Amino acid sequence: MSDTLRDQLLGLGFKSAPKPERKPDARRDGRPGNKPHGARPPGKPGEARPPREGAPGRPPREGDAARRAPHGKGRPVGGNRPGQGQNAGQGKPRSREDIDLAKAYAIRAQKEKDDRIEAERLKQEEARLRREAKAKLDVLLEGKSLNDAGAEIARHFNYGGKIKRVYVTADQLKALNAGELGVVQQNGRYLLVTAAVLDEAEAIFAPSVALRVDPNATAEADPYADPAYQVPDDLVW
Repeated sequence: MSDTLRDQLLGLGFKSAPKPERKPDARRDGRPGNKPHGARPPGKPGEARPPREGAPGRPPREGDAARRAPHGKGRPVGGNRPGQGQNAGQGKPRSREDIDLAKAYAIRAQKEKDDRIEAERLKQEEARLRREAKAKLDVLLEGKSLNDAGAEIARHFNYGGKIKRVYVTADQLKALNAGELGVVQQNGRYLLVTAAVLDEAEAIFAPSVALRVDPNATAEADPYADPAYQVPDDLVW
């Protein structure tokens, strides 16, 4: 409508239309139209609202655990906790010094074990050689003993740190002191044998030689060579 027509109508008594009232700000009075800050839009009638984040019944979404974890402490799902993994339950790692000390103990223990095994092996080997030597000695001495059952002269000698004796005749005593005869120990018995047999016995098993007289030895070297030297039979040594 042009301004001329409007003036004509006003002149005829018509009033201009009233201006509409300005509605107050919806954010201040909370009326519908502008929702308050943080308010959720109303759902449709009969429609259930989805549960809030973290509320019971709400399925977890990807990234929820990382957002809820404290800053700097988040870890991926399935990650190892401190103390878990390859070194879990092993405690504090051992130092280089502890490792070297443990190796030294292990080496020493192994060496001591090897030494015991070797000592036992040598002992058994020595026992085997002694048995074999004594068996050969028995074969050598078979039928070669010169002991006389009627001999009454006791010839004493030192053997194994103890005083031993063998009974001989007067002729055998002279031959024994001259080095023509000798004494061999066999299974606790002392046998009078020739010098040749004594040499063979010594070659087979040297500890079996109980008495070998050096004819050039002095009386101090072998005091029991003197026939007059007699040790009482009841003397306890």
